[in-house]
Amino acid sequence: MPSAFQRTAGFMPAVFFVCAAAGATVLPATALAQATPVPAFDNPLVKQRADPHVTLQPDGWYYYTATVPEYDRIEVRRARSLDALGAAEAHTVWRKHAQGEMGAHIWAPEMHKIDGKWFIYFTAGRADKIWEIRLYVLECESDDPLRGPWKERGQLKTGWESFALDATTFALDGRRYLLWTQRPKEGDKKQTDIYIAPMDTPLSISGPAVLLTEPEYDWEKVRHAVNEAPAVLVKNGRVFLTYSASATDANYALGMLTAPAGANLLDRKSWTKSAQPVFASSAANSQYGPGHNSFTTTPDGKTDILVYHARNYRDIAGDPLRNPDRHTRAQAIAWRADGTPDFGVPVPDKK
Repeated sequence: MPSAFQRTAGFMPAVFFVCAAAGATVLPATALAQATPVPAFDNPLVKQRADPHVTLQPDGWYYYTATVPEYDRIEVRRARSLDALGAAEAHTVWRKHAQGEMGAHIWAPEMHKIDGKWFIYFTAGRADKIWEIRLYVLECESDDPLRGPWKERGQLKTGWESFALDATTFALDGRRYLLWTQRPKEGDKKQTDIYIAPMDTPLSISGPAVLLTEPEYDWEKVRHAVNEAPAVLVKNGRVFLTYSASATDANYALGMLTAPAGANLLDRKSWTKSAQPVFASSAANSQYGPGHNSFTTTPDGKTDILVYHARNYRDIAGDPLRNPDRHTRAQAIAWRADGTPDFGVPVPDKK
């Protein structure tokens, strides 16, 4: 299907610095050939936690939040290592409303530190209309986000009202952006697309939404036509945007967009889209439906890490949305000689 994108089955050459989707946390560039041993993680890191978001802060703590299977609250935890997140105390910082907005389907929280304050971007439906899904924000001025207090800052408006989810934010060259998933403003397409807009505050956008990607390849439209859960990786002059596609069963997989870091990121023509998934199920390793990722590094900043969720079995009884067994996992990202990321395949569980 023709579009404004350039097409490629792989990636354009690049060398990178990393910018997690956590308030554009910029992490040091690493050499393509490293003597540093590749870390292996004690997967799954956290059981029954989907849509994981991890940010490594200058204080040396990994801060972690994710979707809980009850869809009723937001938890935050921290640890000195990714392997320690599963045993770390989970602090409930907010619970859904008993009625009205923010009363159902509490999904995909992300915690970002911006200008000295903490913000959690999350998705919620109404208690009385559970599929009236929108974006919302919490704010915390305390240095300790585990204890808060957290204040509700209301809906993050995108310019039109429709099913919207999976907000993330990043900053590059002094400019902050919002990325999110939403049903199209016009027409009756039963799909979700990914949009970008500039931000003037952590709570608002300052320009119109720009469509970056919509489901168009067969692998993006299995059971449901879905592009969702954007996450940003920036390194050595390129911006990599991963996203998840298809139904949340074994067909779920990661795709990728790429743009030069100096390009106009608000112009869809600046982005190149991979024609194939860059991370997908592995029957050999018993890993199914990997997706909804975030990015971080080892504490020394030398190794880039993909954090994601997946199941360790393929066949799901009932609605995948109600299945709790999407577990948080992590693995190191390899780098090809031309500077492009190689996510490989999901590694087998250790436990």
